[in-house]
Amino acid sequence: MATRSASRNVPTGPSPFAVEAAPLPAEKFADPRVTAKGEERASVALTKLETLWLNTGTLCNLACATCYIESSPTNDALVYLSADHAARFLDEAQAMGTREIGFTGGEPFMNPDMLAMLEDTLGRGFEALVLTNAMKPMRRHEAALLSLRERFGSKLTLRVSLDHHSGPVHEAERGPRSWEPALDGLRWLSANGFSIAVAGRLLPGESEADARPAYADLFAREGIAVDAADPARLSLFPEMDAAKDVAEITSACWDILGKDPRDIMCATSRMVVHRKGEPAPRVVACTLIPYDPGFDMGGTLAEASRPVALNHPHCARFCVLGGASCSA
Repeated sequence: MATRSASRNVPTGPSPFAVEAAPLPAEKFADPRVTAKGEERASVALTKLETLWLNTGTLCNLACATCYIESSPTNDALVYLSADHAARFLDEAQAMGTREIGFTGGEPFMNPDMLAMLEDTLGRGFEALVLTNAMKPMRRHEAALLSLRERFGSKLTLRVSLDHHSGPVHEAERGPRSWEPALDGLRWLSANGFSIAVAGRLLPGESEADARPAYADLFAREGIAVDAADPARLSLFPEMDAAKDVAEITSACWDILGKDPRDIMCATSRMVVHRKGEPAPRVVACTLIPYDPGFDMGGTLAEASRPVALNHPHCARFCVLGGASCSA
């Protein structure tokens, strides 16, 4: 699966956010039950399905330097999720008392059924969180989005990917001519009273204490109504690279690290994906690992309610050690 396309907007160099670590030893994350050292691997039970993610497909208008899901203008490894397929999972989520439906991609607004799925979600009383780059695919739907905001208010939140508080770094990751359109989309959302959030990243060696004030300055200059001090409104995500070394998480690590498994993303969320060539969508453990067969949980949310073994570098780097979650 290619990670880039022939798009003229493809970044020309490596990601400025690249993980700095040695290669991952082959013996790590090989067994869902035990680590390379023979210790019991940590697992996480589903406490309640608070967030159901619908992956709308991997096609995207951008081809970033690094993308954990390998989205691009040519990658359709995850095909467009249909509104009919989504409705079946929304039915099941309603019965389970799920609070939030998240939409991720790819770029969700490239999916021709996106507005229908969003309307269905909000009409059922769910909160909706849409991860978008706020560029041309989203802007084509301004009238429909304004109507949804008028009817459902803050039940609809759009989280815009703005990889850095500086244009050159953002474009080094997302490609030339990606900064101004993203900012313009954010300005439009803010000016029209949408509930908005921003997802950013930290450069190697950059701290949140440095990044949050810099984002705050940017938002103030651009008239964007996002509180950079609020982690729910500005998410600064740790980097992921499945080929780079990271510690495996054992069952003893919860006490050692002072972490609670109930705070890990897979304790409260699952994601629906429709892989190319498969007859119907499937449920995977989380938003980060759509392709690994070890994280395929079944064809229904009920089947996917079993515990998840933390048998992937992303489990360690992003969720446990990074303390991050994709949910609002």
